[in-house]
Amino acid sequence: MQEQNPLLQSFDTAPFSKIKNKHFKPAFEQTIADARAEIDAITGNADVPTFENTIEPLEFAGQQLDRISSIFFNLNSAETNDEIQAIAQEVSPLLSEFGNDITLNEALFKRVKTVYENRTDLDLTTEQKTLLDKKYKSFSRNGANLPEDKKQQLRDIDKQLAKLKLTFGENVLAETNKYTLHITDEKDLSGLPDHAKEAAAQTAEEIGKDGWVITLQYPSYIPFMTYADNRELRKKLAIAFGAKGFQNDELDNQKNVLQIVKLRHERAQLLGYKTHAHFVLEERMAQSPLKVESFLEELLEKAKPAAKREFEELSVFAKKMGSIDQLQKWDSAYYTEKLKQERFDLDDEKLKPYFKLENVINGAFTIAERLFQLKFTEVFDIDTYHEDVKTFRVSDTKGLDVALFYADFHPRPGKRNGAWMTSYKPQYIKKGKNERPHISIVCNFTKPSKTKPSLLTFNEVTTLFHEFGHALHGMLANTTYPSLSGTGVFWDFVELPSQVMENWCYEKEALELFARHYETGETIPMELIEKIKASATFMEGMQTLRQLSFGLLDMAWHGNDPSNISDVKAKEQEAFAGTNFYPDVAKNCMSTSFSHIFQGGYSSGYYSYKWAEVLDADAFAYFLEKGIFDLEVAAKFKEHVLSKGGTEHPMVLYKRFRGKEPNPEYLLKRAGLLD
Repeated sequence: MQEQNPLLQSFDTAPFSKIKNKHFKPAFEQTIADARAEIDAITGNADVPTFENTIEPLEFAGQQLDRISSIFFNLNSAETNDEIQAIAQEVSPLLSEFGNDITLNEALFKRVKTVYENRTDLDLTTEQKTLLDKKYKSFSRNGANLPEDKKQQLRDIDKQLAKLKLTFGENVLAETNKYTLHITDEKDLSGLPDHAKEAAAQTAEEIGKDGWVITLQYPSYIPFMTYADNRELRKKLAIAFGAKGFQNDELDNQKNVLQIVKLRHERAQLLGYKTHAHFVLEERMAQSPLKVESFLEELLEKAKPAAKREFEELSVFAKKMGSIDQLQKWDSAYYTEKLKQERFDLDDEKLKPYFKLENVINGAFTIAERLFQLKFTEVFDIDTYHEDVKTFRVSDTKGLDVALFYADFHPRPGKRNGAWMTSYKPQYIKKGKNERPHISIVCNFTKPSKTKPSLLTFNEVTTLFHEFGHALHGMLANTTYPSLSGTGVFWDFVELPSQVMENWCYEKEALELFARHYETGETIPMELIEKIKASATFMEGMQTLRQLSFGLLDMAWHGNDPSNISDVKAKEQEAFAGTNFYPDVAKNCMSTSFSHIFQGGYSSGYYSYKWAEVLDADAFAYFLEKGIFDLEVAAKFKEHVLSKGGTEHPMVLYKRFRGKEPNPEYLLKRAGLLD
């Protein structure tokens, strides 16, 4: 009897344990064929095009394909291997081709256009109007109005881009996994906290080496750069980290970067846009590259004097403490931490015992319960792709299902660095049934060791709350159409729910709910809470400058014609000219591992982190004014922001929540950048 493909059966939760790699390609091929048949049924309909017989069936076409894609591509990020990467290279062009087959399907576009042109005569809800507008633009912005030869050119570009982005990401992951710093003399670990030494010994043991091994995975790399006294080893590790994709070998990403930006520009021009950034930003709150650049420059003007003062202060401190004549990039985290300890008598090692991972998760859950009346119950009957993954059922006060929540917290060789939120099933309403979403967050937090549980740095605590904010946006979604649900919003609005959640990590009332010593159970002392708040704006000028430099680099790649760029490093240095205080490191280049913009979806969008900070500082000011657990403000935030997804323009939704447009002063005040 032929084995059945679990991906082609009907399933509610992803059937991870039943899936074998060999199932993916046939499942993609079959569901692409099924989706084509659904599209053919729309174009073959002889009736006059209407919202109900054209736009709605188009929205729900290919649902099984979407679910398989979300399973496969999350595995490719969180639990990949050579075989999965090879399949990704095979199926990405198929998906790209299928996407083009829809947007370049003349008969389908003709029907969509007919409905769009008659929209004023239709009795549509606000959400339906938004869906119609987005569906029409998904065609017009992707070549539907092009002549045939140009359509073919667009298809070729999209296929190439799909493969290049994958290769870029594979190279970064391979570079991250390839490098190890092997230490055999314990003196070289001087300054390192016990947990970091223990983790390094465990890593060495796992790969059959004596002594200690430091890697480029964040939970290994960051403690070493922050605490290791051995400056030469910090330098060695920092250079290895900064050289990812920039070593003129088979994992080099320089050509990939140049090809990606040139193809994106070519694509934008083909569609009638000046640059890739003009194309992208038309569908963002910011609307144009000029608006983004002036936004970044305005913040830069405010942050640079503070950053300059901070850098000079750090230089003086490093000279006094370590006889350092010239601060280098590998000194930054080390001396910043030492200065922070001296000034606030506060370091992560004092804080970590209060932030046991399980307690922090429960803290996030408790805050969500207080604000949005949600209940999280851990369950053990949901299939997962790795034993580390935890699963929770989320319900409301009436016991009704709200969502299924997956959480995957620790680094592995098959997992890319960083943290992200994804979904395995979107929320939508069909045939009167509100289908609830399956949401996941993936992080890379310090693993438990043989003697200690997973204890988080304060930065990891805010990261968990950040991703949990994205998750709430997905979980509390309550819209009719899946493409407008949850995080299906303008890219510069998507970071508001995540960034606003980080604010609770600094508040006494919230910290007392979960920050308890993992051994004694003692609640975090008031004195430590005051120090966390006082140190929140420490080096904020430098931190702001760093974020702005990434946004400016993104715009340098995507806001101009890249045709004449031949030197990736030279272009990068030009973009960083106004934000760099540290001497350049010849062997390093950020662009070749800048996955956010070359693999992820942040091209021409990195500014949105800062843009959303303006929103989140303004939104949290409202909570502070009324009380951080004020039910009325929380209900407004849930109603107008978290549940509405992309059903209306984000500024309309925001003003409904806040009563007015956001005021940037709140961000500058919070960051300590106002005189």
